[in-house]
Amino acid sequence: MTDGAGDLGEPGELGDLGLFGPTSVTWRVQLEPVLWVAGMRALLLQSLHPQVMRATFQNSALFDPKKAWPRFQRTVGFVGTRTFGTRADVEAAGSRVRRLHATLRGRDPDGTEIALDDPENLLWVHNAEIDSYVDVARRAGVVDDAEADAYVAESVRAAEVVGLDPAIVPASRAELAAYFDRVRPRLRLTDEARRGVGGLLTPQPSAPTGIALTLSSIAAISFSTLPRWARRMYGLPGLPTTDLGVTLALRALYRATTLLPDLPAPPDVDRARRLVREARAAG
Repeated sequence: MTDGAGDLGEPGELGDLGLFGPTSVTWRVQLEPVLWVAGMRALLLQSLHPQVMRATFQNSALFDPKKAWPRFQRTVGFVGTRTFGTRADVEAAGSRVRRLHATLRGRDPDGTEIALDDPENLLWVHNAEIDSYVDVARRAGVVDDAEADAYVAESVRAAEVVGLDPAIVPASRAELAAYFDRVRPRLRLTDEARRGVGGLLTPQPSAPTGIALTLSSIAAISFSTLPRWARRMYGLPGLPTTDLGVTLALRALYRATTLLPDLPAPPDVDRARRLVREARAAG
């Protein structure tokens, strides 16, 4: 993995800070509870790529009600390690994911094999995730436009973890927008996507009751945060008034969450919270 983190990711008096660090935009963004909306938005957006969704549907436990919650927890855990873990932890997690992807195959209706680790498929999943995070963070008021671009640039390091060549990964919001313009003609709502998204909106029996209901509610809200063209693919209104209303709602949600105490979190996240606060206090 190339070292694009500079001082942020180098071991020093604070220890091994992984790929980012307390002065990165990534740590600040990923610590905000409002980003749960972005995580669901990413799943909804990713589902519009026919090949990616078909291969995922044929291989993923997310579509088995009895296994969906543990599978979701593993995904959240991977994102947390990638963001806040040490370099050794990140490389170990990335290696596991790369090995898994290399073994998984799907098939189109005509019999064409789909490789989950095909660079174009990995790039779609990455870009849909990062676009969701940066869009929700900017609209909620977590970051301004310049910080949003910095976040996208930092995310290139995350793309390398799953095996992507950084040369093909968008490093700005403009490059991200150009990518979606290029790929949009290939996107559509498939039967697999309908079934998968229907599962997101239905409380999962394998999850604790309160969490299951919360995740379903977040998924419902996340539909409104999608780009207008994506909402239309789902058969929903793609109106500018929806965008304005959702932006105001995201800002209100962000302000509300800043008044709440921190939720229990793994040690890496607790450490990141403390270091980000110290970095802010130090200017």
